[in-house]
Amino acid sequence: MNTTQKQIAILGSTGSIGTQALQVIAEHNDRFAARVLTANNQWQLLAKQARQFMPAAVVIANDAHYADLRDALSDLPIAVYAGADALCQVVENKEIDIVLTAMVGFAGLPPTIAAIRAGRQIALANKETMVVAGELINSLCQRYNAPILPVDSEHSAIFQSIMGEVSPIEKIILTASGGPFRTFTTAQLAEVTPAQALRHPNWDMGAKITIDSATMMNKGFEVIEAKWLFSVEPERIEVVVHPQSVVHSAVQFADGAVKAQLGVPDMRVPIQLAFSFPERLASSFQRLDFTAMHSLTFERPDTERFPCLALAYEALRRGGNAPCIVNAANEVVNLAFRQEQCSFMQMADIIGRTLDATPFVAQPTLDDYIATDAEARRLAAEALKAITPSKPQKPHNLQTS
Repeated sequence: MNTTQKQIAILGSTGSIGTQALQVIAEHNDRFAARVLTANNQWQLLAKQARQFMPAAVVIANDAHYADLRDALSDLPIAVYAGADALCQVVENKEIDIVLTAMVGFAGLPPTIAAIRAGRQIALANKETMVVAGELINSLCQRYNAPILPVDSEHSAIFQSIMGEVSPIEKIILTASGGPFRTFTTAQLAEVTPAQALRHPNWDMGAKITIDSATMMNKGFEVIEAKWLFSVEPERIEVVVHPQSVVHSAVQFADGAVKAQLGVPDMRVPIQLAFSFPERLASSFQRLDFTAMHSLTFERPDTERFPCLALAYEALRRGGNAPCIVNAANEVVNLAFRQEQCSFMQMADIIGRTLDATPFVAQPTLDDYIATDAEARRLAAEALKAITPSKPQKPHNLQTS
């Protein structure tokens, strides 16, 4: 092992963030090395990545693929593991410097907690970790001296905007592209298809997060994440729709000055910064050409057409396990929409009903979060059975803070 390289564990190496992280490692292989790679189901791609980057270990979360992955790598000195427990155990390796949490959904919470308890630096791309259990995560990070560096482009932009500042944040301006349906009417939204929703105008992301972007639930989750990452109350986090996705987010200070981070829509930039901080490494990534930008526009989000954003604010207002409930219900309906089991507008309705129906816990423990996740998924699945995609119901009507 080259001791001058930072050893990186990538949780979710076959996904959008994971594959781009490996591009960063390949470009700076004198600075970074892939120590551990993991995937859920894509064992063939995981095997291909392992052959290229030669990690010490790989983990396939779905143990049904263990034998295939083991056989595919049998000629290499790479340890092969399987199962959810292995994900938690492998990040505890003392040789690991950084754990990139790029898994999707609630499944990313347990291995992130394991990495924090091992004192590893966290490059956070799994926003659900902070959405579900932000207060717990912050407490564990402080206890185990495990720093978190944000990878989401918006939170990386906020982080970059406050570097070197000693004054408190007056307001966070969290930008949103508005997704593919920004100009659609409510009637048009009722008829959109999964294929349409999966065509994001600016970003190349995985299926789940692309749908969340289309509903603006992704932006709602980022509001919750920002609260915990930067200790800013919800009323001081303003979402602004910025279709060009050039201003990745901004921070306003007490004197009225606003600092923003700009760049082309490329997730490799915040990934690389999370790996190299406090340095900025040279890269071959595309540069922003100001002369090619004819306009940058900004507008308020419409929470009547996109009620998922309001639901996220409402969950944050309620506190406790409410964000966990919203996250679980959203995972259920997001998949259901992709499988054409509900309509686009029905997603928010089911999430709102699940939020109201799931028992509230004001000060949840990790066990409470696990139980809440299971119960909210059960209730959301029951609500799905009671509807048909051809008969959209009235969205849950909430207002943002």
